[in-house]
Amino acid sequence: MYYIGIDLGTSAAKLLLVDGQGGILNSVTKEYPLELPQPGWSQQDPEDWKRAVMEGVPELLRGFDGSQVAGVGCGGQMHGLVALDEQDNVIRPAILWNDGRTAAQVDYLNKQIGKERLSALTANIAFAGFTAPKILWMKEQEPENYARIAKIMLPKDYVNYILTGVHACDYSDASGMLLLDVEHKRWSKEMLEICGISESQMPKLFESYQCIGTVKPEIAKELGIGDGVKVAAGAGDNAAAAVGTGVVGSGGCNISLGTSGTIFISSDRFGVDPNNALHSFAHADGGWHLMGCMLCAASCNKWLCEDIFHTADYAAEQAPITREKLGRNHVYFLPYLMGERSPINDTDARGTFTGITMDTTRADLTQAVLEGVAFAIRDSFEVAKSLGLSIPSSKICGGGSKSPLWRTIFASVLGIPLEMVKTEQGPGYGGAMLAMVSCGEYPSVQAAAEALVEVAQVIQPDPELTALYEQRYQQFRQIYPACKELFARLAR
Repeated sequence: MYYIGIDLGTSAAKLLLVDGQGGILNSVTKEYPLELPQPGWSQQDPEDWKRAVMEGVPELLRGFDGSQVAGVGCGGQMHGLVALDEQDNVIRPAILWNDGRTAAQVDYLNKQIGKERLSALTANIAFAGFTAPKILWMKEQEPENYARIAKIMLPKDYVNYILTGVHACDYSDASGMLLLDVEHKRWSKEMLEICGISESQMPKLFESYQCIGTVKPEIAKELGIGDGVKVAAGAGDNAAAAVGTGVVGSGGCNISLGTSGTIFISSDRFGVDPNNALHSFAHADGGWHLMGCMLCAASCNKWLCEDIFHTADYAAEQAPITREKLGRNHVYFLPYLMGERSPINDTDARGTFTGITMDTTRADLTQAVLEGVAFAIRDSFEVAKSLGLSIPSSKICGGGSKSPLWRTIFASVLGIPLEMVKTEQGPGYGGAMLAMVSCGEYPSVQAAAEALVEVAQVIQPDPELTALYEQRYQQFRQIYPACKELFARLAR
Protein backbone atom coordinates (compact mmCIF):
# COMPACT_ATOMS: atom_id res chain seq x y z
CA MET A 1 0.00 0.00 0.00
CA TYR A 2 0.97 3.63 -0.52
CA TYR A 3 0.87 6.56 1.91
CA ILE A 4 0.86 10.27 1.12
CA GLY A 5 2.78 12.59 3.42
CA ILE A 6 2.19 16.34 3.16
CA ASP A 7 4.57 19.00 4.46
CA LEU A 8 2.47 22.17 4.49
CA GLY A 9 5.22 24.75 4.75
CA THR A 10 5.36 28.53 4.68
CA SER A 11 6.55 28.84 1.08
CA ALA A 12 5.40 25.55 -0.42
CA ALA A 13 3.64 22.25 0.12
CA LYS A 14 5.86 19.22 -0.40
CA LEU A 15 4.06 15.96 -1.07
CA LEU A 16 5.62 12.50 -0.71
CA LEU A 17 4.45 9.13 -1.94
CA VAL A 18 5.78 6.47 0.44
CA ASP A 19 5.42 2.70 0.51
CA GLY A 20 4.81 0.63 3.63
CA GLN A 21 8.55 0.00 4.07
CA GLY A 22 9.28 3.71 4.13
CA GLY A 23 10.63 3.94 0.60
CA ILE A 24 10.02 7.28 -1.11
CA LEU A 25 8.48 6.63 -4.52
CA ASN A 26 7.87 10.17 -5.67
CA SER A 27 7.75 13.77 -4.49
CA VAL A 28 6.12 16.96 -5.72
CA THR A 29 6.55 20.54 -4.51
CA LYS A 30 3.93 23.22 -5.06
CA GLU A 31 4.93 26.77 -4.15
CA TYR A 32 2.56 29.54 -3.12
CA PRO A 33 2.94 33.22 -2.23
CA LEU A 34 3.47 34.79 1.18
CA GLU A 35 1.84 38.13 1.93
CA LEU A 36 3.82 40.70 3.95
CA PRO A 37 1.38 43.64 4.04
CA GLN A 38 3.27 45.55 6.74
CA PRO A 39 6.69 45.20 8.42
CA GLY A 40 6.48 42.24 10.81
CA TRP A 41 3.18 40.98 9.37
CA SER A 42 2.91 37.61 7.61
CA GLN A 43 -0.21 36.03 6.14
CA GLN A 44 -1.36 33.55 3.50
CA ASP A 45 -4.51 32.59 1.60
CA PRO A 46 -5.65 29.10 2.71
CA GLU A 47 -7.06 28.56 -0.77
CA ASP A 48 -3.45 28.41 -1.97
CA TRP A 49 -2.87 25.42 0.35
CA LYS A 50 -5.97 23.73 -1.00
CA ARG A 51 -4.88 24.35 -4.58
CA ALA A 52 -1.39 23.01 -3.87
CA VAL A 53 -2.77 19.73 -2.51
CA MET A 54 -5.53 19.28 -5.08
CA GLU A 55 -3.10 19.87 -7.95
CA GLY A 56 -0.14 18.19 -6.31
CA VAL A 57 -1.63 14.79 -5.45
CA PRO A 58 -2.62 13.84 -9.03
CA GLU A 59 0.86 14.88 -10.15
CA LEU A 60 2.39 12.84 -7.32
CA LEU A 61 0.44 9.75 -8.40
CA ARG A 62 1.28 10.01 -12.08
CA GLY A 63 2.54 6.59 -13.12
CA PHE A 64 1.29 4.94 -9.91
CA ASP A 65 -1.91 3.10 -9.05
CA GLY A 66 -3.92 5.60 -6.99
CA SER A 67 -6.20 2.83 -5.72
CA GLN A 68 -3.27 1.57 -3.65
CA VAL A 69 -3.20 4.72 -1.50
CA ALA A 70 -4.28 3.73 2.01
CA GLY A 71 -3.75 6.89 4.03
CA VAL A 72 -2.76 10.54 4.15
CA GLY A 73 -0.90 12.37 6.91
CA CYS A 74 0.05 16.03 7.11
CA GLY A 75 2.69 17.91 9.07
CA GLY A 76 2.03 21.63 8.89
CA GLN A 77 3.22 25.08 9.84
CA MET A 78 1.93 25.78 13.33
CA HIS A 79 -0.04 28.56 15.05
CA GLY A 80 -1.64 30.12 11.95
CA LEU A 81 -5.15 31.48 12.52
CA VAL A 82 -7.60 30.12 9.95
CA ALA A 83 -11.04 31.60 10.63
CA LEU A 84 -14.10 30.07 8.94
CA ASP A 85 -17.68 31.37 8.80
CA GLU A 86 -20.88 29.32 9.18
CA GLN A 87 -20.56 28.06 5.59
CA ASP A 88 -16.91 27.08 6.23
CA ASN A 89 -15.68 29.86 3.99
CA VAL A 90 -12.35 31.48 4.87
CA ILE A 91 -13.04 34.89 6.43
CA ARG A 92 -9.62 36.51 5.98
CA PRO A 93 -6.06 35.53 5.06
CA ALA A 94 -4.52 33.25 7.68
CA ILE A 95 -2.25 35.09 10.12
CA LEU A 96 0.91 32.98 10.23
CA TRP A 97 3.31 31.69 12.86
CA ASN A 98 5.97 34.31 12.10
CA ASP A 99 3.59 37.28 12.23
CA GLY A 100 4.46 39.93 14.81
CA ARG A 101 1.39 42.17 14.80
CA THR A 102 0.12 40.98 18.19
CA ALA A 103 2.60 42.70 20.52
CA ALA A 104 -0.17 44.54 22.41
CA GLN A 105 -2.21 41.36 22.83
CA VAL A 106 0.84 39.42 24.02
CA ASP A 107 1.51 42.14 26.61
CA TYR A 108 -2.11 41.96 27.77
CA LEU A 109 -2.01 38.20 28.17
CA ASN A 110 1.38 38.05 29.87
CA LYS A 111 0.91 41.09 32.10
CA GLN A 112 -2.84 41.36 32.76
CA ILE A 113 -3.82 37.68 32.75
CA GLY A 114 -0.29 36.92 33.96
CA LYS A 115 2.41 34.50 32.92
CA GLU A 116 1.89 32.34 36.00
CA ARG A 117 -1.82 31.94 35.24
CA LEU A 118 -1.22 31.27 31.55
CA SER A 119 1.38 28.63 32.39
CA ALA A 120 -1.00 26.96 34.83
CA LEU A 121 -3.76 26.87 32.22
CA THR A 122 -1.76 25.97 29.10
CA ALA A 123 1.82 25.12 30.22
CA ASN A 124 3.01 28.14 28.19
CA ILE A 125 3.03 31.92 28.15
CA ALA A 126 1.95 34.15 25.27
CA PHE A 127 4.21 34.57 22.25
CA ALA A 128 3.35 36.73 19.24
CA GLY A 129 3.19 33.72 16.95
CA PHE A 130 0.64 31.82 19.02
CA THR A 131 -2.99 31.67 17.94
CA ALA A 132 -4.75 33.15 20.99
CA PRO A 133 -3.12 36.60 20.63
CA LYS A 134 -4.14 36.58 16.97
CA ILE A 135 -7.77 35.94 17.96
CA LEU A 136 -7.63 38.89 20.37
CA TRP A 137 -6.05 41.05 17.66
CA MET A 138 -8.86 40.13 15.28
CA LYS A 139 -11.42 40.90 18.00
CA GLU A 140 -9.93 44.36 18.52
CA GLN A 141 -8.88 45.31 14.99
CA GLU A 142 -11.39 43.45 12.80
CA PRO A 143 -14.54 43.12 14.94
CA GLU A 144 -16.80 42.46 11.95
CA ASN A 145 -14.66 39.54 10.82
CA TYR A 146 -14.33 38.30 14.41
CA ALA A 147 -18.12 38.25 14.78
CA ARG A 148 -18.39 35.95 11.76
CA ILE A 149 -16.12 33.23 13.16
CA ALA A 150 -17.84 29.85 13.36
CA LYS A 151 -14.70 27.66 13.40
CA ILE A 152 -11.06 28.29 14.31
CA MET A 153 -8.54 26.02 12.65
CA LEU A 154 -4.82 25.61 12.06
CA PRO A 155 -3.25 25.43 8.57
CA LYS A 156 -2.85 21.66 8.18
CA ASP A 157 -6.27 21.12 9.76
CA TYR A 158 -7.83 23.22 7.02
CA VAL A 159 -6.25 20.88 4.46
CA ASN A 160 -7.60 17.89 6.41
CA TYR A 161 -11.02 19.54 6.44
CA ILE A 162 -10.91 19.93 2.64
CA LEU A 163 -10.12 16.22 2.36
CA THR A 164 -12.61 14.87 4.90
CA GLY A 165 -15.15 17.54 5.81
CA VAL A 166 -14.15 17.03 9.46
CA HIS A 167 -13.08 19.89 11.76
CA ALA A 168 -10.22 18.23 13.64
CA CYS A 169 -6.92 19.10 15.31
CA ASP A 170 -4.19 17.04 16.94
CA TYR A 171 -2.72 17.69 20.36
CA SER A 172 0.77 18.65 19.16
CA ASP A 173 -0.48 21.44 16.89
CA ALA A 174 -3.19 22.53 19.34
CA SER A 175 -0.48 22.96 22.00
CA GLY A 176 0.81 26.02 20.14
CA MET A 177 -2.49 27.88 20.20
CA LEU A 178 -2.34 28.93 23.89
CA LEU A 179 -5.86 27.50 24.10
CA LEU A 180 -5.06 23.91 25.09
CA ASP A 181 -4.63 22.49 28.57
CA VAL A 182 -1.52 20.61 27.42
CA GLU A 183 -1.13 18.41 30.50
CA HIS A 184 -4.70 17.11 30.36
CA LYS A 185 -5.09 17.32 26.55
CA ARG A 186 -8.32 19.29 26.44
CA TRP A 187 -9.37 22.80 25.49
CA SER A 188 -8.93 25.27 28.34
CA LYS A 189 -12.36 26.71 29.11
CA GLU A 190 -10.80 29.73 30.82
CA MET A 191 -8.55 30.54 27.85
CA LEU A 192 -11.47 30.23 25.47
CA GLU A 193 -13.41 32.67 27.67
CA ILE A 194 -10.48 35.10 27.68
CA CYS A 195 -10.55 35.08 23.88
CA GLY A 196 -14.35 35.34 23.79
CA ILE A 197 -14.89 32.08 21.96
CA SER A 198 -16.72 28.84 22.74
CA GLU A 199 -15.66 25.21 22.55
CA SER A 200 -18.15 24.73 19.70
CA GLN A 201 -15.95 27.02 17.61
CA MET A 202 -12.95 24.74 18.15
CA PRO A 203 -12.14 21.55 16.25
CA LYS A 204 -12.38 18.08 17.79
CA LEU A 205 -9.10 16.87 19.31
CA PHE A 206 -7.20 13.70 18.33
CA GLU A 207 -3.82 12.08 18.83
CA SER A 208 -1.66 12.70 15.76
CA TYR A 209 -1.75 9.06 14.66
CA GLN A 210 -5.53 8.67 14.99
CA CYS A 211 -7.80 8.57 11.96
CA ILE A 212 -10.12 11.60 11.79
CA GLY A 213 -12.12 10.28 8.82
CA THR A 214 -11.81 9.25 5.19
CA VAL A 215 -11.36 11.31 2.04
CA LYS A 216 -14.72 12.43 0.66
CA PRO A 217 -15.73 10.48 -2.49
CA GLU A 218 -15.83 13.56 -4.72
CA ILE A 219 -12.40 14.69 -3.48
CA ALA A 220 -10.99 11.16 -3.88
CA LYS A 221 -12.18 11.10 -7.50
CA GLU A 222 -10.56 14.46 -8.19
CA LEU A 223 -7.29 13.33 -6.60
CA GLY A 224 -7.25 10.00 -8.39
CA ILE A 225 -7.35 7.80 -5.29
CA GLY A 226 -9.78 5.10 -4.19
CA ASP A 227 -12.65 5.35 -1.73
CA GLY A 228 -12.07 4.91 2.00
CA VAL A 229 -8.59 6.46 2.16
CA LYS A 230 -7.92 7.27 5.82
CA VAL A 231 -6.67 10.68 6.94
CA ALA A 232 -4.56 10.86 10.09
CA ALA A 233 -4.92 13.87 12.38
CA GLY A 234 -1.30 14.73 11.56
CA ALA A 235 0.95 17.02 13.57
CA GLY A 236 2.58 20.39 13.85
CA ASP A 237 5.60 20.56 11.56
CA ASN A 238 8.21 20.19 14.29
CA ALA A 239 6.52 17.21 15.90
CA ALA A 240 6.08 15.62 12.46
CA ALA A 241 9.73 16.26 11.61
CA ALA A 242 10.75 14.70 14.93
CA VAL A 243 8.73 11.58 14.07
CA GLY A 244 10.43 11.51 10.68
CA THR A 245 13.87 11.55 12.31
CA GLY A 246 12.95 8.98 14.96
CA VAL A 247 12.90 11.44 17.87
CA VAL A 248 10.10 9.77 19.82
CA GLY A 249 9.77 8.37 23.34
CA SER A 250 11.98 9.80 26.06
CA GLY A 251 15.20 11.76 25.76
CA GLY A 252 15.52 12.27 22.01
CA CYS A 253 16.55 15.58 20.44
CA ASN A 254 16.08 17.04 16.97
CA ILE A 255 17.36 20.32 15.56
CA SER A 256 15.47 21.59 12.55
CA LEU A 257 16.93 24.22 10.22
CA GLY A 258 14.03 25.29 8.06
CA THR A 259 12.47 28.72 7.58
CA SER A 260 12.39 28.73 11.37
CA GLY A 261 14.83 26.89 13.61
CA THR A 262 13.90 24.61 16.46
CA ILE A 263 15.42 22.40 19.10
CA PHE A 264 12.97 19.66 20.03
CA ILE A 265 13.40 17.41 23.09
CA SER A 266 10.99 14.48 23.43
CA SER A 267 9.70 13.04 26.69
CA ASP A 268 7.25 10.42 27.91
CA ARG A 269 6.38 12.71 30.81
CA PHE A 270 4.73 16.12 30.96
CA GLY A 271 7.03 18.91 32.10
CA VAL A 272 7.20 22.71 32.00
CA ASP A 273 10.16 25.10 31.82
CA PRO A 274 9.58 27.22 34.96
CA ASN A 275 10.84 30.30 33.10
CA ASN A 276 8.71 29.52 30.01
CA ALA A 277 11.63 30.19 27.68
CA LEU A 278 10.93 26.81 26.06
CA HIS A 279 7.49 25.70 24.90
CA SER A 280 5.86 22.73 26.59
CA PHE A 281 3.81 20.87 23.97
CA ALA A 282 2.25 17.49 23.32
CA HIS A 283 4.18 15.23 20.92
CA ALA A 284 2.86 13.32 17.92
CA ASP A 285 3.78 9.98 19.52
CA GLY A 286 1.27 10.48 22.35
CA GLY A 287 3.84 11.92 24.78
CA TRP A 288 5.20 15.45 25.24
CA HIS A 289 8.16 17.60 24.30
CA LEU A 290 9.97 20.81 25.14
CA MET A 291 10.84 23.06 22.22
CA GLY A 292 12.79 26.22 21.60
CA CYS A 293 11.86 28.04 18.40
CA MET A 294 13.67 30.85 16.60
CA LEU A 295 11.64 32.58 13.91
CA CYS A 296 14.35 32.94 11.26
CA ALA A 297 16.95 30.21 10.70
CA ALA A 298 17.67 29.05 7.15
CA SER A 299 15.55 32.00 6.04
CA CYS A 300 18.34 34.29 7.32
CA ASN A 301 20.77 32.73 4.87
CA LYS A 302 18.16 32.86 2.12
CA TRP A 303 17.58 36.55 2.82
CA LEU A 304 21.30 37.36 2.71
CA CYS A 305 22.01 35.37 -0.44
CA GLU A 306 18.92 36.09 -2.49
CA ASP A 307 17.75 39.52 -1.33
CA ILE A 308 21.10 41.14 -0.54
CA PHE A 309 23.66 39.29 -2.68
CA HIS A 310 21.12 38.46 -5.44
CA THR A 311 22.24 34.87 -5.85
CA ALA A 312 20.74 31.46 -5.16
CA ASP A 313 24.13 29.72 -5.29
CA TYR A 314 24.46 29.09 -1.55
CA ALA A 315 27.38 26.68 -1.98
CA ALA A 316 29.42 29.29 -3.84
CA GLU A 317 28.83 31.82 -1.06
CA GLN A 318 30.05 29.31 1.53
CA ALA A 319 33.05 28.06 -0.48
CA PRO A 320 35.48 30.77 0.77
CA ILE A 321 34.68 29.91 4.41
CA THR A 322 37.51 27.47 5.03
CA ARG A 323 38.12 25.60 8.26
CA GLU A 324 40.81 27.99 9.51
CA LYS A 325 38.24 30.81 9.45
CA LEU A 326 35.73 29.02 11.69
CA GLY A 327 35.50 30.39 15.20
CA ARG A 328 37.63 33.41 14.22
CA ASN A 329 35.15 35.69 12.49
CA HIS A 330 35.13 39.27 13.77
CA VAL A 331 31.54 39.87 12.62
CA TYR A 332 28.46 38.82 14.60
CA PHE A 333 24.87 38.55 13.40
CA LEU A 334 21.68 38.67 15.46
CA PRO A 335 19.18 36.55 13.48
CA TYR A 336 16.05 38.37 14.62
CA LEU A 337 14.68 39.43 11.23
CA MET A 338 11.05 38.86 12.31
CA GLY A 339 11.48 39.52 16.04
CA GLU A 340 12.22 36.46 18.15
CA ARG A 341 10.50 33.78 20.20
CA SER A 342 12.68 31.41 22.21
CA PRO A 343 14.14 32.23 24.55
CA ILE A 344 13.83 36.05 24.53
CA ASN A 345 10.16 36.50 23.43
CA ASP A 346 10.71 39.95 21.92
CA THR A 347 8.67 41.09 18.91
CA ASP A 348 10.76 44.29 18.74
CA ALA A 349 14.10 42.49 18.31
CA ARG A 350 15.73 42.97 14.92
CA GLY A 351 18.61 41.58 12.92
CA THR A 352 21.97 43.27 13.27
CA PHE A 353 25.51 42.86 12.00
CA THR A 354 28.03 43.86 14.65
CA GLY A 355 31.78 44.26 14.21
CA ILE A 356 31.89 45.22 10.54
CA THR A 357 35.13 46.93 9.52
CA MET A 358 36.70 48.12 6.26
CA ASP A 359 38.22 44.69 5.69
CA THR A 360 34.94 42.78 6.22
CA THR A 361 34.24 40.55 3.24
CA ARG A 362 31.14 39.07 1.70
CA ALA A 363 32.22 35.70 3.08
CA ASP A 364 32.53 37.19 6.57
CA LEU A 365 28.89 38.27 6.43
CA THR A 366 27.80 34.82 5.23
CA GLN A 367 29.79 33.16 8.00
CA ALA A 368 28.32 35.53 10.58
CA VAL A 369 24.79 34.55 9.51
CA LEU A 370 25.55 30.81 9.72
CA GLU A 371 27.19 31.23 13.13
CA GLY A 372 24.50 33.61 14.42
CA VAL A 373 21.75 31.07 13.76
CA ALA A 374 23.80 28.38 15.52
CA PHE A 375 24.40 30.66 18.51
CA ALA A 376 20.68 31.48 18.72
CA ILE A 377 19.78 27.78 18.78
CA ARG A 378 22.39 27.34 21.49
CA ASP A 379 20.52 29.90 23.60
CA SER A 380 17.60 27.45 23.82
CA PHE A 381 20.01 24.51 24.16
CA GLU A 382 21.48 26.18 27.27
CA VAL A 383 17.99 26.67 28.74
CA ALA A 384 17.29 22.97 28.28
CA LYS A 385 20.56 22.04 30.00
CA SER A 386 19.76 24.41 32.87
CA LEU A 387 16.62 22.34 33.50
CA GLY A 388 18.80 19.30 34.12
CA LEU A 389 18.11 17.72 30.72
CA SER A 390 20.92 15.63 29.26
CA ILE A 391 21.40 16.10 25.51
CA PRO A 392 24.39 13.95 24.53
CA SER A 393 23.56 14.11 20.81
CA SER A 394 20.90 15.31 18.41
CA LYS A 395 19.40 14.56 15.03
CA ILE A 396 19.52 17.46 12.56
CA CYS A 397 17.18 18.05 9.64
CA GLY A 398 15.73 20.75 7.42
CA GLY A 399 17.00 22.56 4.35
CA GLY A 400 19.84 24.25 6.20
CA SER A 401 21.22 20.91 7.38
CA LYS A 402 22.11 20.03 3.79
CA SER A 403 25.11 22.38 4.11
CA PRO A 404 28.18 20.42 5.35
CA LEU A 405 29.70 23.70 6.56
CA TRP A 406 26.65 24.62 8.59
CA ARG A 407 26.50 21.13 10.12
CA THR A 408 30.15 21.48 11.17
CA ILE A 409 29.47 24.87 12.73
CA PHE A 410 26.42 23.56 14.63
CA ALA A 411 28.18 20.47 15.98
CA SER A 412 31.07 22.56 17.32
CA VAL A 413 28.92 25.43 18.64
CA LEU A 414 26.78 22.93 20.59
CA GLY A 415 29.65 20.58 21.37
CA ILE A 416 27.65 17.42 20.62
CA PRO A 417 27.49 14.88 17.77
CA LEU A 418 24.78 15.53 15.20
CA GLU A 419 23.12 12.67 13.33
CA MET A 420 21.78 12.81 9.80
CA VAL A 421 19.12 10.22 9.03
CA LYS A 422 19.11 8.22 5.80
CA THR A 423 15.68 9.44 4.72
CA GLU A 424 15.45 13.10 5.62
CA GLN A 425 12.23 14.50 4.25
CA GLY A 426 11.07 16.58 7.20
CA PRO A 427 7.43 16.87 8.26
CA GLY A 428 6.14 15.15 5.12
CA TYR A 429 7.86 11.89 5.98
CA GLY A 430 6.64 12.11 9.57
CA GLY A 431 3.14 12.73 8.22
CA ALA A 432 3.36 9.59 6.07
CA MET A 433 4.52 7.60 9.10
CA LEU A 434 1.54 8.87 11.12
CA ALA A 435 -0.72 7.76 8.27
CA MET A 436 0.88 4.29 8.41
CA VAL A 437 0.07 4.01 12.11
CA SER A 438 -3.45 5.30 11.49
CA CYS A 439 -3.96 2.57 8.89
CA GLY A 440 -2.48 -0.21 11.06
CA GLU A 441 0.72 -0.66 9.05
CA TYR A 442 2.59 -0.23 12.36
CA PRO A 443 1.15 -0.58 15.87
CA SER A 444 2.63 2.66 17.22
CA VAL A 445 4.67 5.69 16.26
CA GLN A 446 7.60 4.23 18.20
CA ALA A 447 7.39 0.99 16.21
CA ALA A 448 7.26 2.90 12.92
CA ALA A 449 10.30 4.97 13.91
CA GLU A 450 12.28 1.89 14.92
CA ALA A 451 11.46 0.18 11.63
CA LEU A 452 11.92 3.09 9.24
CA VAL A 453 14.48 5.57 10.61
CA GLU A 454 18.18 4.86 10.10
CA VAL A 455 21.18 7.10 10.90
CA ALA A 456 23.31 7.64 7.81
CA GLN A 457 26.00 10.04 9.05
CA VAL A 458 27.32 11.43 12.34
CA ILE A 459 29.01 14.84 12.50
CA GLN A 460 31.37 14.98 15.46
CA PRO A 461 32.24 18.29 17.14
CA ASP A 462 35.82 19.47 16.65
CA PRO A 463 37.30 20.10 20.15
CA GLU A 464 39.46 22.97 18.88
CA LEU A 465 36.50 24.65 17.17
CA THR A 466 34.28 24.02 20.19
CA ALA A 467 36.75 25.94 22.37
CA LEU A 468 36.91 28.81 19.89
CA TYR A 469 33.15 28.93 19.53
CA GLU A 470 32.71 28.94 23.28
CA GLN A 471 34.50 32.29 23.38
CA ARG A 472 32.56 33.61 20.42
CA TYR A 473 29.24 32.49 21.89
CA GLN A 474 29.92 34.26 25.19
CA GLN A 475 30.54 37.46 23.20
CA PHE A 476 27.47 36.90 21.01
CA ARG A 477 25.17 36.59 24.01
CA GLN A 478 26.13 40.10 25.16
CA ILE A 479 24.83 41.77 22.00
CA TYR A 480 21.07 41.40 22.42
CA PRO A 481 20.96 42.68 26.04
CA ALA A 482 22.94 45.72 24.88
CA CYS A 483 20.46 46.37 22.05
CA LYS A 484 17.19 45.43 23.75
CA GLU A 485 16.16 48.91 24.91
CA LEU A 486 17.22 50.42 21.60
CA PHE A 487 15.06 47.92 19.72
CA ALA A 488 12.07 48.91 21.88
CA ARG A 489 12.65 52.63 21.26
CA LEU A 490 13.04 52.14 17.51
CA ALA A 491 9.75 50.20 17.38
CA ARG A 492 7.75 53.12 18.76
